[in-house]
Amino acid sequence: MDKTEQEREGWRKKAREVAQRVVAPRAAEIDAKGEFPWDIADVFGQSGFLSLFIPREYGGEDADVTSFCIVVEEISYYCVSSALLIIAHTVGLMPIVLGEARELKEKVLRRVVGERALLCFCLTEPEAGSDAASIRTKATLQGDHYLLNGRKCFITNGGISDFYTVFAVTDPDKRLEGISGFVVEKGTPGLSIGKKEEKMGIRGSNTTEVVLEDVRVPVAQRIGDEGVGWWLMMRTLNRSRPAIGALALGLARGALDYVIRFGQERGWPGGKGDVQDVQLMLADMAIEIEAARALVYRAATMMDEKAKGIPVQMYSAMSKYFASDVAMEVTTNAVQILGWEGLVQSHPVERMMRDAKVIQIFEGTNQIQRMVVAHSLLKSKA
Repeated sequence: MDKTEQEREGWRKKAREVAQRVVAPRAAEIDAKGEFPWDIADVFGQSGFLSLFIPREYGGEDADVTSFCIVVEEISYYCVSSALLIIAHTVGLMPIVLGEARELKEKVLRRVVGERALLCFCLTEPEAGSDAASIRTKATLQGDHYLLNGRKCFITNGGISDFYTVFAVTDPDKRLEGISGFVVEKGTPGLSIGKKEEKMGIRGSNTTEVVLEDVRVPVAQRIGDEGVGWWLMMRTLNRSRPAIGALALGLARGALDYVIRFGQERGWPGGKGDVQDVQLMLADMAIEIEAARALVYRAATMMDEKAKGIPVQMYSAMSKYFASDVAMEVTTNAVQILGWEGLVQSHPVERMMRDAKVIQIFEGTNQIQRMVVAHSLLKSKA
C-alpha cells in the first residue's frame, strides 16, 4: 500500500469511527427535529473534515477528491444530513482554494482551520435553477468595492455560515465570461436570510434563501479576476459531484445492510414463497451499489490524477446521476421489502428513501446531468 492509499484508508478509518460514535446515535433525532447539528459540525471541525481541501500552508489537510468521497460515504451510511454539511461547506470553500486571491485565502482559510468557520455556495436563484448561466444577481463596481444585489434560493448551510461564496453578474454582455465570484462575510450590512425551507428529506441540513440588498463587498473579496466565476463554479462542481455520488452510495449501502440485518434477525416479512423474490431484490441492490461505487471512484480518480484528454466533467455528472438513481431504487426496495414496517419512522429506511429523493434533485437535477453527459459525449466525438 503506497502513501496515498494509506492516507485514504486513514480517512476511511477516522470517518467510520466518527460516524459510528457521534453521527449514528443522532441521525433519527436530526431528521425528526429538522435542526442543524452544531455538535456534529464541531466534531467534524476537530476531525479535519471541514478543511480537507485546504492546502497545508494554511493549516489544512490537503486531501484529494477520493479521500473527500470516502469521508462523505462513511458518514452518509448513517446520516445524509450530516454528510451534506461537509459537502456544502467544501463546495463554498473550493472556489477560494482554486482561485488566485492569496489575501482572501489567508483571511478565509485560516479562519476555517483555526475557528472552524463554515461556508456555503450561493448560486441557485428563483429564475436560475439548473441553468446557472442565467443568474441575475448583479455586482456593480464602485471604486474600491462592489454593490451586490439579488436573491439566492435553496442555499445549503444558508443562515448558519460565516462566509457566503456568492456568484453574480459583473458584465451582462459577456454571459459566461461576465460572472464573478465574491466572498461575503456574515453580518455584512444588506446580507440577510430569507425563508427557511422545510424539505421532505435531508431535514437536518439548513436550506434557506440568501438576500443581498446593496451589500458592499471590497474588491479584495472578489475571488480572482472579474469574469472567472463561471470556470471556478465548473471546476468546483466537477469535484463535488462525485462526492454527491458518494453521498448516495453511502446511503444505499446503509439501506441494504439494514434490510439484511432485519431479515436475518427478525425474519423476512411475508410468507416462505416471498423469500426467493426478496433474495433476488437484494442481489440486484448489491450489484447496483457496486456499479455506482465503480463510477463514483473512477470520477474521483480522474480528478485526482488530472487526467488529460478525458472529459472529466462527463464522468463527474455520470457519477452523481447514476449513484443517486441507485440510491432511490435501493431505498425504495428496502421499504418495499420491509412492507408496512418500512413505512414507519422507527425504521431508518423511511428516512433514507426521503433523503434519496432529494439527492436526485439538488446540485443539478439528474435530467441536467444527462444533458451534461450527452453534450460532453458529442463534443468528445466531434
